[in-house]
Amino acid sequence: MDLINSADLDDDKLHEECGVFGVWNVADAAAITALGLHALQHRGQEATGIVTHDGLRFHAHKGLGLVGDNYSDAKVMAGLQGARAIGHNRYATTGATLLRNVQPLFAEFAFGGFAVGHNGNLTNAYTLKRALTRRGCLFQSTTDSEVFVHLIAISLYATVIDRLIDALKQVEGAYSLVALTDHMLIGCRDPLGVRPLILGRTIGADGVDPGWVLASETCALDMVGAEFVRDVEPGEIVAIDSTGVRSYKPFAVQKSRFCVFEYIYFARPDSVMEGTSVYTARKLIGTELAKESPTDADIVVPVPDSGVPAAMGYAEASGLPFELGIIRNHYVGRTFIEPTDQIRHLGVRLKHSANRAIIEGRRVILVDDSIVRGTTSSKIVEMVRAAGAREVHMRISSPPTTHSCFYGIDTPERSKLLAAHNDVAAMAKLIGVDSLAFISIDGLYRALGRRGREEGAPAFCDACFTGDYPIPLSDTQGDDSRQLSLLSELN
Repeated sequence: MDLINSADLDDDKLHEECGVFGVWNVADAAAITALGLHALQHRGQEATGIVTHDGLRFHAHKGLGLVGDNYSDAKVMAGLQGARAIGHNRYATTGATLLRNVQPLFAEFAFGGFAVGHNGNLTNAYTLKRALTRRGCLFQSTTDSEVFVHLIAISLYATVIDRLIDALKQVEGAYSLVALTDHMLIGCRDPLGVRPLILGRTIGADGVDPGWVLASETCALDMVGAEFVRDVEPGEIVAIDSTGVRSYKPFAVQKSRFCVFEYIYFARPDSVMEGTSVYTARKLIGTELAKESPTDADIVVPVPDSGVPAAMGYAEASGLPFELGIIRNHYVGRTFIEPTDQIRHLGVRLKHSANRAIIEGRRVILVDDSIVRGTTSSKIVEMVRAAGAREVHMRISSPPTTHSCFYGIDTPERSKLLAAHNDVAAMAKLIGVDSLAFISIDGLYRALGRRGREEGAPAFCDACFTGDYPIPLSDTQGDDSRQLSLLSELN
């Protein structure tokens, strides 16, 4: 039985960089936050942190690794007192994950304590950091998120909200923030709404007044038994305190450019993003893909797990059986065997295996969410052929990934993206399939309820497919490789 090495798979996927969560007036706020972060574990697996406030002082715990690794200790949880909290899951872009970079970040200001967790990337962070350093600001981390802390610190405005607005008006990029002060829980999104953030309501700590929740995805609300209220709007700041929820909209209204890859891959399928079920969206993408790129075959097989809903939609639309021809082992992470050349040669792999009883002698359509470098796809195809498939056809539920993302998604530089320098026929040959097809950009938009991609005013950020970057890459004036290099320095 041929297996695919988990490290190879992890390195050939796009990665969301962070997930954020916050609660106000909630009993056992730290435990609720840990549960919320557990639901958002897919958005960052390298480090996690929680900051709470008990009405008098802040408490914090940060650690490398998964949520369960850090918050299963009763002593740790007992130290995180209070009915208010924010939490953060981190996925570092490149380089070592350092404890000093783990969020939420915390600082003491004249107005009191301030903790902040950030999902996204700032495209002028390097420029701002140089200017702040020249002013005497001392950075304690290498993350771009610390720019927010220093901009708030040097602001001449009196209130926390006005200082935050002052800071937000100086940054460029994509962000969702949760912040906690002595008297307030704050959430905000960038003016284009690229990164997600939602508001929920739950039972308050006193059983009378409501409790409030901020989270990257609705699946976190489901985890803690909270009710969805609404999406935080693009460019909106919500401030939650003992009087309730207040909304501030300091930016001119712009057309939203929500990240389309949330629907394709990043979000959990049981989440609802911007009013759309992620699971339903993925099935509809598969349906549209089947309409655009049918082929003679015997079975439709998803590349688990992200390819499953799209494969279901493809199978239903094409009238072909949906089969689990590839089985994923969920109980291993990266390889525990030293990856020597001998081990690679022997093919000792851990994460995926071909279901020979289903595949042997059949013409197989493999459905996956994307092709990045192509190394994973070629190994999966090789594995399926070794299991006896007569033909292997691959269908991808996203358009070709031709450009790097600078708004909160970890992607290789453009030179390493297979689709950036190869047409579909060349890619099919490189990964070893009998045929290869991607959903078209207009087909993707149709699957998400639009007539197609409207040139000049698209509904989503789709820069990884089109090169249409809606937010300037100010640090490097659009130089993709240089922008990635600067983001690496900052992360």
